[in-house]
Amino acid sequence: MTEQRNPKLMDGRGLAKRVLESAAKKVETIRGSTGVTPALATVLVGDDPASATYVRMKRKRCEDTGMKSLLVDLPHGTSTEQLVGEIQKLGADPTVHGILVQHPVPQPIDKRAVFEAIPPAKDVDGVTSATLGRVILGLPAFIPCTPEGIMRLLSEYGVALDGAHAVVIGRSPILGRPMASMLINAHATVTLCHSRTRSLPTIVRNADVVIAAVGRPRFVQGGWIKVGAVVIDAGYNPGNIGDVDFDGALEPCSLITPVPGGVGPMTIATLIEHTADAAAQQMGVAGPEDQETKRSG
Repeated sequence: MTEQRNPKLMDGRGLAKRVLESAAKKVETIRGSTGVTPALATVLVGDDPASATYVRMKRKRCEDTGMKSLLVDLPHGTSTEQLVGEIQKLGADPTVHGILVQHPVPQPIDKRAVFEAIPPAKDVDGVTSATLGRVILGLPAFIPCTPEGIMRLLSEYGVALDGAHAVVIGRSPILGRPMASMLINAHATVTLCHSRTRSLPTIVRNADVVIAAVGRPRFVQGGWIKVGAVVIDAGYNPGNIGDVDFDGALEPCSLITPVPGGVGPMTIATLIEHTADAAAQQMGVAGPEDQETKRSG
């Protein structure tokens, strides 16, 4: 099977490429208007290999788009207070336009305290409580990148959400919960499932749209998928394995995101686009179409 030719596959790479091309044009406009190059600061704590890999990918996409990429690499054992202090310095630095804290951060760091130290204007990853509150209300905000990337994929492939039953598996405050809110704002009927949910396979079998974000390889079984359902796999586990049993789900579904090449590229592209938009807004050079950040549905 050749993935690129399968009509059921949702090509995140192709859409991400177009998003990045648009972001590169914004960066060029900003630099031409102000002489300033937009900059994203990425904060990495500890020595987790997966986190280091993700950071390298994000920095490369950032540089490919013409933006500056600043890495703040902190050792394992960094305290909450030290990490918050570093973020506050970045928040006060006018040459930094977006701040990303690579998560998960090591224990016992208080990640909520860390996220709250990011100024909302630079919260390009959509992790602060102020941002999440605006997402729930459908107000302008830098929406968490993975949920926004998923919504754009659904739109790109013409998936009708109005009145559809969407099941979100996973209640993370930066993925599952904002995802559910965005789907509700798009007039879907949403069931948000988690580790305490009873009869999960039965719930999933009734879904028109399934979004898996649990961090467990091949957790969602092919036999759970209703014929014609759309399956979004937001998981990424060692060995390039998603949260969905891809082979089992491929036959009954109408559309599915591959891993890799589905949600992941859209998450990174959305982050880069947010940083370009944040820089434009902070320097007062946003065009008419960019005067407000993306709406959450």
